[in-house]
Amino acid sequence: MSTASRAKHKLCRRIGQCLWHDPKCPSVKRPFPAGPHGKTRRSKLSTYGTLLQEKQKLRGFYGISEKQLRIAYQKAKTGTGQAGDKLFQSLEVRLDALVYRAGFAKTIFAAKQYINHGHILVDGKRVDRSSYQVREQSVISINAEKSPAIAEVAKSSNTTVPSYLEVDREALKATLVRIPAVEEIQTDVQIMSVIEYYAR
Repeated sequence: MSTASRAKHKLCRRIGQCLWHDPKCPSVKRPFPAGPHGKTRRSKLSTYGTLLQEKQKLRGFYGISEKQLRIAYQKAKTGTGQAGDKLFQSLEVRLDALVYRAGFAKTIFAAKQYINHGHILVDGKRVDRSSYQVREQSVISINAEKSPAIAEVAKSSNTTVPSYLEVDREALKATLVRIPAVEEIQTDVQIMSVIEYYAR
């Protein structure tokens, strides 16, 4: 089963908060695990359980598989620099993540669908891989003539755009100005816990 086809807010219920801060998430009204004993079953996590939960949160936020995250970790721990910083940055400059951050899609899963169906261009060329690593100064755009519904969503978005992106909503373009600093990446994940999980 693919990552995108699973219940998207199941993990949110388990951890008691929405990964994407969606006000419509079931965890807003029911911040406890599903099931008849959900309210009373929550217990203190072990060290391993805490590390595992952070890793699952990271996977859930970016909508990636275990294999994809493990490959990203293996790449991040090579060369110089902090593995946690490089892992976070490599996930954040994925094409699907930037389409979502720019407000061109309402969810990370919608961003993946737009890309897979060929609605997203990078530097004028169609890219249909969600995992595509966008380079600095690359321009992400939408062809309004071929994708009018997606263009309408992008133009009407009120998403707060991070400082490492420049977005022109009327032109339907977003430019990756620079690689984001770790402190600019808006997630509730403790990235070092993910590194510790894989380094066990």
